[in-house]
Amino acid sequence: MHKATIIAALAAASLLALSACKQQPAANEAAGTAAAGDINGTWKADLDSVKFDQKPDEYLLQAGQYSCKTCTPPYTVAADGASHPIQTPYADAMAVKVVDDHNIVRTASKGGRQIAETKIAVSADGNSFTGSFVDSSVEGKPPQKGEYTETRVGPAPAGAHAISGQWKPAKLQNFNAEAMTFSINVEGDTFHYSNPAGYSFDAKIGGPDVPIKGDLAGTTASVTKTDTGYLESDKRDGKVVGTTSFTLGADGKLQGVGEDKLAGSKTTFTATKQ
Repeated sequence: MHKATIIAALAAASLLALSACKQQPAANEAAGTAAAGDINGTWKADLDSVKFDQKPDEYLLQAGQYSCKTCTPPYTVAADGASHPIQTPYADAMAVKVVDDHNIVRTASKGGRQIAETKIAVSADGNSFTGSFVDSSVEGKPPQKGEYTETRVGPAPAGAHAISGQWKPAKLQNFNAEAMTFSINVEGDTFHYSNPAGYSFDAKIGGPDVPIKGDLAGTTASVTKTDTGYLESDKRDGKVVGTTSFTLGADGKLQGVGEDKLAGSKTTFTATKQ
C-alpha cells in the first residue's frame, strides 16, 4: 500500500510503515457487493474499524542509541537530537531527541526537507504510549495529522528508556481529514484515486503501473477488477510491496483490506461515503 490512505497514514506515523498498504475476510464475501459505480465518491475511514494483524513493533533506546528493529528496513541512529543518515524508502535522515525518561521526538527528513515529526509519550506505568504525528511529505499540501496508541507486549531491557520493548497498535484518534479521507472515481476503464494530502494516481484497470503522485519513494500503482471490487497493487523497483482491496458491501460501506508485503502485515478498515 502507499501512503495515500488511512493505513498509510498510520504507517507514516510510525515512520514507515502507511501505510501504508493495507485478504478479504469471509464476512466481506458474505455481505455481497453493490454496483461498481457506487464506489465513486469521497470516503472517510472509520478509525474504530481499523484492525491490525502484524508482529509487535520493537524499539530500543539505550546508551545513546535509538533503534527501530521492526522498521522495513531496520535502522539505528544516535539519540542526540541531531539528524543522522538512514536508508529507508521514504526518509534518508532521522533525528531522535530524548525529552525525558518517558518522552521522545522523532523527526524524519528526505532531501534536506523535514517530512514528518512524531512525538511519543510513554505512560507513567510504562505499559502504553501515544504517538502524535505530523506528516508533511507532499510539499505544498496540507499535512496529515493524528494520534495512535500502542500497548506493551514485551518488556524494556534493564536500564533502557521507557519506549524500549515490544508494542502492539491499540487505538487511532484525532486524525485530520487529510489522514482519513480519500476519493475514488471509476470512469470507463480508468480508476482515479486522490486524497487531500496530495497523493493521487490514474490507472487503467488491468493496465500498466503508473506513478503515484506525491509518493516520495517512487511507488507505482496498478489496478485490476476482482469478483468483489478492485485490487490495487503497489510496486517499487518492479517488486510488489503492498496490495489494497476495495470492496463495496451491501451496507454501502467501503471495506479496505491491505497487505504490506515487506513487513508481512495486514490491516483492515471500513469507510463511509461523505
